[in-house]
Amino acid sequence: MELPQLEHLRRGRRDSAASVPQFCNSPTMIVMVGLPARGKTYISKKLTRYLNWIGVPTKSFNVGQYRREAVKIYKDFEFFNPENEEAMKIRKACASAALKDVAAYFSKEQGQAAVFDATNTTRERRAVILSYAKERGYKVFFVESICDDPEIIAENIKQVKLGSPDYVDRDEDEAMKDFSQRIDCYKSSYMPIDDEKDRKLSYIKIFDVGSRYLVNRVQDHIQSRIVYYLMNIHVTPRSIYLSRHGESELNLSGRIGGDSGLSPRGHKYAKGLATFISDQNIKELKVWTSHMKRTIQTAEALGVPYEQWKALNEIDAGVCEELTYEEIQENLPEEFALRDQDKYRYRYPKGESYEDLVHRLEPVIMELERQENVLVICHQAVFRCLLAYFVNKPAAELPYLRCPLHTVLKLTPIAYGCKVESFSLNIEAVNTHRERPVNVDINRNPEEALQTVPDHI
Repeated sequence: MELPQLEHLRRGRRDSAASVPQFCNSPTMIVMVGLPARGKTYISKKLTRYLNWIGVPTKSFNVGQYRREAVKIYKDFEFFNPENEEAMKIRKACASAALKDVAAYFSKEQGQAAVFDATNTTRERRAVILSYAKERGYKVFFVESICDDPEIIAENIKQVKLGSPDYVDRDEDEAMKDFSQRIDCYKSSYMPIDDEKDRKLSYIKIFDVGSRYLVNRVQDHIQSRIVYYLMNIHVTPRSIYLSRHGESELNLSGRIGGDSGLSPRGHKYAKGLATFISDQNIKELKVWTSHMKRTIQTAEALGVPYEQWKALNEIDAGVCEELTYEEIQENLPEEFALRDQDKYRYRYPKGESYEDLVHRLEPVIMELERQENVLVICHQAVFRCLLAYFVNKPAAELPYLRCPLHTVLKLTPIAYGCKVESFSLNIEAVNTHRERPVNVDINRNPEEALQTVPDHI
């Protein structure tokens, strides 16, 4: 294929490829507050996953885990009795150990945010954390979860706590009773963040799993992102279905990008997808597509209304649009190698990187968090970014996630993660997955560069 003059593109781009976004100057401690069974760990894990996905290195520190390591066998709720001095010493030591690990994460692992996941129900404990953070120059943002709805609390205990290591091989009723008594131990000394006394603190209060919010003194960009995210998530049971478009004409010839229509097998998949979705009998399903022909043609076969999102368009390959990997290697071998060296951050000349795509998709993630049942018909790179968010995959793995054509993934959020079910519709399609080759050096030979290119016409 004839290409325009691209000499100006044959240059070293390592600096731009290796750029890492810096969202905050000083690290941020996100401190959870609230009684047990208020969804603190659920929020911690989701928030950690989101911040990592948008490029803010974040880690969660669950003080309960430190306690389980310090006290191997849990007896009963008496361990949490404020009058139990020996247990109080152990609990304070665990909190101190977790704080030290937060400091190590910031100093040695270049972390930018840490979620301190514990009850932190007393003013005294919060003052210790604030003092520790102030000495080291960390910003502190509190997230308090307040819930007085007995049904929500009971459901939370059932879903999460009964499966915890504390209650292995324990009778369910006995475990429920013990955990309720554990909550009572905390209630006696619980002092919520006070809107008047604590008005100088930065915090968000979440009431009854998001029925109401109170936000105070948001200090910076990262805290505003946290608030926006927490105000979008919900716990209503639902599933998200991800599917690529049916096989396209350009897929057949191994060309990337473009805006071609479906191949005959792609049309067959669209009909198969319609049958699959109908058989699932999904309540109030919403269907989203990109603005590209191949996703729209796939959605048309469903015979239901669908919403088009420009943000769901495939990654922009810039000057490489509609080229085969062989043509890119022949005409732009340096670009081809640079992409293999850091596929997540590499940006196509006049196009996008996976990192750019993640930022483009953030509004889609926010809306997916707000919605209930949704089918997203999208493209390979977009599918990878969305899947990486839901299954918590790091940036280095994201561009290599396998997302085959003619396969539906059903993602169902569960207590602390996401259940993934894969359904192949058994309609043949080309393979578009290219693994990272062994040799990623700029001076490699063409055979080494093309070693992992999938077959095509």
